[in-house]
Amino acid sequence: MKNADLLARRQAAVPRGVASATAVFAAGALNAQITDVEGRSYIDFASGIGVVATGHRHPKVIAAVQRQLERFTHTAFQVSPYESYIELAERLNALAPFKGPAKSIFFTTGAEAVENAVKIARVATGRQAVVAFSHAFHGRTLLTSTLTGKIAPYKQRAGAPAPEIYRLPFPAAHAGVTLKDLQHAVDELFLGDVEPGRVAALIIEPVQGEGGFNPASPELFKVLRELCDKHGILLIADEIQSGFGRTGRMFAIEHSGVEPDLVTVAKSLAGGFPLSGVLGRAAIMDAVEPGGLGGTYAGSPLGCAAALAVLDVIREEKLLERAQTLGKRIRAVLEPLIQATTGVPVANLRGMGAMVGFDVVQARGSNQPDGATAKRVLAAALQKGLIALTCGTQGETIRLLVPLTIPDAELDAGLAILKDVLSWQE
Repeated sequence: MKNADLLARRQAAVPRGVASATAVFAAGALNAQITDVEGRSYIDFASGIGVVATGHRHPKVIAAVQRQLERFTHTAFQVSPYESYIELAERLNALAPFKGPAKSIFFTTGAEAVENAVKIARVATGRQAVVAFSHAFHGRTLLTSTLTGKIAPYKQRAGAPAPEIYRLPFPAAHAGVTLKDLQHAVDELFLGDVEPGRVAALIIEPVQGEGGFNPASPELFKVLRELCDKHGILLIADEIQSGFGRTGRMFAIEHSGVEPDLVTVAKSLAGGFPLSGVLGRAAIMDAVEPGGLGGTYAGSPLGCAAALAVLDVIREEKLLERAQTLGKRIRAVLEPLIQATTGVPVANLRGMGAMVGFDVVQARGSNQPDGATAKRVLAAALQKGLIALTCGTQGETIRLLVPLTIPDAELDAGLAILKDVLSWQE
């Protein structure tokens, strides 16, 4: 089997609306490597868009799922519940980044988690409006694509957005947006668009994912917490990409010292198995009447088994500390490239822990994005055996999402490839 053959079949059978970053068709994967159908191996700096923080096919995760397969694969939690769902909720509640009683509910996808977090917030507050941020990414459903702060490709020609969604600018120094700009925008929003007494929730990614790996500062979170407390608004931390050790803490918001009211989780939660959830303050989580939440596949027993194993691996292998170490090693390679006077112009190295991104720009000393060159850089990296992804509103940001279990030798080899392709001379 050849990649080209599968690409032709894909183009004939699968709609073009679902895009693939590469034409590398996976035949196998283990820890930080993917092997394609032609037998070539690639170092994986994408982790399935941040999903396999514990690596592809971690032995403990696979063993847990195999044990569950021998018992049952599906009953629907709403019909015949099972202990693994309850145990996972108990463990997440104990890890909650806020004080007081917590409860958790599980779903299947990140967008589903966001949809339900908003639903819970609306029921709990009796309000309808939701505030999101520029450059945010929260999903591709009607509600979540409205929350997402990027038209192309997520909203093009898709019709009317969901109602009662409002937007604020996300403070980012390299984009020229300050905390003062945000505070002015809040005043304008509440004066001209929506009264604060109608706002149910404010949702924010502690580190923006698709929007460009922009970290929210502790100062920003303090302002948002004060704003929410003043007006009875619930603060939702969307930790779908930044959670479960990626930034060196279990949840990225923990770096700020600010407590959210609700947290959405997915991606690295279950080590590659479809599982998402909402973790929140118990009184808020209990606002929805019985039957108002759930889903046929929500909280799959296979996903719950995998997630319990993932939590064990994070603790036993000290992956929170490992994320910090990986981040330092990555930055040590990238910082000289930012300062270099030759090669591809890059700037704005940023992120938390092992969630690191930087921009490809049009010229040194500029912040003008160059998404076309970023795309060429990663195409060249792919040819040399490295899989990585772009993000940002113009595809200018190269984001690194290495498995936290990646061996040092493979990390160094992948960074060497990245350094090589960024050292081009035009």
